[in-house]
Amino acid sequence: MSSPLVLVTGGVGFLGQAVVRRCLARGYRVRILGRTPPAGEPAAGTEFVRGDIADRATVDAAVKGCDFVFHVAAKAGVWGPWEEYVRINIDGTSNVVAACQAHGVRALVHTSTPSVVFNGEAFRGADESLPYGDNWLCAYAETKAIAEQAALKAASERLKVCALRPHLIWGAGDPHIFPRLLARARAGRLRIVGDGQNRVDVTHVDTAADAHLGALDALLDGRANGKAYFLSQGEPVKLWEFINRLLVGAGERPVARRLSLRSAYWLGALLEGLWTLCRLRGEPPMTRFVAVELAKDHWYDVSAARRDLGLRPAVETWTELDRLAATLRVK
Repeated sequence: MSSPLVLVTGGVGFLGQAVVRRCLARGYRVRILGRTPPAGEPAAGTEFVRGDIADRATVDAAVKGCDFVFHVAAKAGVWGPWEEYVRINIDGTSNVVAACQAHGVRALVHTSTPSVVFNGEAFRGADESLPYGDNWLCAYAETKAIAEQAALKAASERLKVCALRPHLIWGAGDPHIFPRLLARARAGRLRIVGDGQNRVDVTHVDTAADAHLGALDALLDGRANGKAYFLSQGEPVKLWEFINRLLVGAGERPVARRLSLRSAYWLGALLEGLWTLCRLRGEPPMTRFVAVELAKDHWYDVSAARRDLGLRPAVETWTELDRLAATLRVK
């Protein structure tokens, strides 16, 4: 009997690559759907399908023949055309779900985000009983909430589905969070928003990837079907202590200058309006969503993921942060 065939959408991305590596380590055959092929020679046991997640025919062809699907692909970020977020996050997820149903896929692990519960307020130890958010402030949060609901609604005995909500994924090879923080710090454009004492969850990429495979096992065992799970290292950190430790380890000065949440929020509103009115390229240096995320507590109860998925940190947070920061020093 041949080994299971697994599709990883977004399998060339940061988290997607980590999921692919774990699937290969299990002996699965892996099909990757993405817009850009991976650099270098493809890993043994993988095949790459070039295509757009929003194209139904492409997704259907990629899913056909697969036993399991990890739907990791998404349009992230806090700024951009609403239509593009809808196309990728909502339409893309709808295409994946429909193809899974059509081709008898046994299990679908959908990568979501804690932003699906965003409502502008702080969260301190909240669990999955939280309702979906409102007052979204960005298209990413709203479209990912719609996508998660669509995925979970498809859960059945025939197609088992769960959704994972990792918070602030980081680690070696991170192309987003750490490079942007360092670039802003080096340009003198980084400010502590709020009182600097807010605590947030962080999730190492290996912790998140391990949880994806744990979620697959849980679905096949009947423990996770139709459920959503928050993921993290399991111990919240003070956001600005975490950021400053990264900066100092990378040879930069820690951030000391501050901006109140109120000032940052209204600055974000002003800049959003300016970017929209003038159709400026790139994203504003501050948005209302970012102001809230930088200033307020956002940490969650991950006991359900520990119980059902076997969630546990793959690394010790501070040790790995120090090790990684040292590799980011400018030589």
